[in-house]
Amino acid sequence: MGIIIKPIVTEKMTAISEKMARYGFRVQPDANKVQIAEAVEKLYNVTVTSVNTANCRGNNKRRYTRGGVISGKTASYKKAIVTLKAGDVIDFYSNI
Repeated sequence: MGIIIKPIVTEKMTAISEKMARYGFRVQPDANKVQIAEAVEKLYNVTVTSVNTANCRGNNKRRYTRGGVISGKTASYKKAIVTLKAGDVIDFYSNI
């Protein structure tokens, strides 16, 4: 499995991508910024200028059911925001 798990396609990331050449990806937790930049350049044929990473912790979830309270937690993950060279664009919807 590669460094990049999947792109983050939300309203907030789409607005940032349209304004600037910044794209979000969910990545492997042990990946560093150099590995992420190389993976994005190889996968999308673009030039990466900078990479910002964040470790996002999982949220606690609680559901009230007939049988009682069920507690759980969502998975933690690492997120990378990649800035591209001016003029470069990534189109996530080209394969559809």
